Amino acid sequence: MKQLLLFAVLFSITAFNIVAAQETTFFTKDGVQLPVRNTGNNTLVELYHADSIFTYNIAVAIFPPRKKLDWHYHPGGQKLIITEGVGYYQERGMPKRIVRKGEVIKCLPGVEHWHGASIETGVTYLATSPAQKGPTVWLLKVTDEEYQKQ
Repeated sequence: MKQLLLFAVLFSITAFNIVAAQETTFFTKDGVQLPVRNTGNNTLVELYHADSIFTYNIAVAIFPPRKKLDWHYHPGGQKLIITEGVGYYQERGMPKRIVRKGEVIKCLPGVEHWHGASIETGVTYLATSPAQKGPTVWLLKVTDEEYQKQ
């Protein structure tokens, strides 16, 4: 129950900050953007780092149109909560999905996938993943053919 309450509070704060992010850039508490394997011009900021009590990470990602992450997987899985815009989500061997504001995507542990903005519209989402099984494992870049395929 405490985890749910913390998540709700962080989600509310993030939703407020996402509106402000339309004109400014999100930064960590130290004022430095976090590195991420992507196609550039994306903002990905960790809002909460797992600790011994709350064992999951929470991040917010803002992608302009046509920007995406590389193929990757999460040893402990991941949930994406789409908060703005339109984007894509694809698991290895499956068709690419269109995702929209309000959707929750469950990435199962160890499943290779990628996600990012659509061709015409940017996307913003919250990402949460358990940290105890290890960090994100980055793989190959998403090809133009994979990204543009209907």
